[in-house]
Amino acid sequence: MIRAGLTAAAALLLAGAAPAPLPGFGKILIASDSTASVYGAETYPQTGWGQMLSCGLDAGTEVVDLATAGRSTRTFIAEGRWDGLMARVQPGDVVLIQFGHNDAYKAKPERYADPATTYRDNLLRFIWQVRGARGVPVLVTPVAQHMFGPDGKAKANFADWSAVMRDLSVTTRTPLIDLEALSRDWLDRTGEAASRGYYLHLPANAAPGFPKGIDDDTHFSELGARRIADLVAGALKALDLPLSGHVLAERPDLTRATALGHRGCS
Repeated sequence: MIRAGLTAAAALLLAGAAPAPLPGFGKILIASDSTASVYGAETYPQTGWGQMLSCGLDAGTEVVDLATAGRSTRTFIAEGRWDGLMARVQPGDVVLIQFGHNDAYKAKPERYADPATTYRDNLLRFIWQVRGARGVPVLVTPVAQHMFGPDGKAKANFADWSAVMRDLSVTTRTPLIDLEALSRDWLDRTGEAASRGYYLHLPANAAPGFPKGIDDDTHFSELGARRIADLVAGALKALDLPLSGHVLAERPDLTRATALGHRGCS
């Protein structure tokens, strides 16, 4: 019965029906993976872009970051995390939905979500349920890793999953932040060497949480998370949603050149 109901709702979404008018903006909720999640002091400088996003918003704008490391659309649903998020959605809330990194991980079949079937269906469920709660779903394509091709350009390692999001944005009239494209463009402009420090690359003993050092092309340092949050904030500003007026036009906390040594706003 649940599947049948979802299929019927998905058919309406794919028919291009515009969502009903919404009340004013409430808060932002984030459904995502480790690239956006909240980290404690013990793992500094590892930082998720979601925990920096509030530094690009006006005072009092609430961000509820429910992103969780290692989760795909499949496991976010299976573990009850999506239902937990939906229990917090109020009319006018914006739900940022960024998945793809773990959906693409075939080595862990409990996470894997085929882009053309399971991943697409899960995203349709997210869109349908957020709209049903009179919230605003916003699809966010998976952020780029610090990986470059022979041409010197940043790779699109999740191209099939991003393509599904772009297609659903059009067919369901759902706002889209093409973070894959935005972050790849930023990496290309910054360059492979200069952008390395925005990801989690640390020598031994450089940070208490990583005594042996780390070379991680997926997760962000404090400055990297700030820059990705700036890309997300800028895209939200451009979407012309009720939320957009709460995004700061100038976001110096997200574009600063030196780390603060913590994850707060200056």
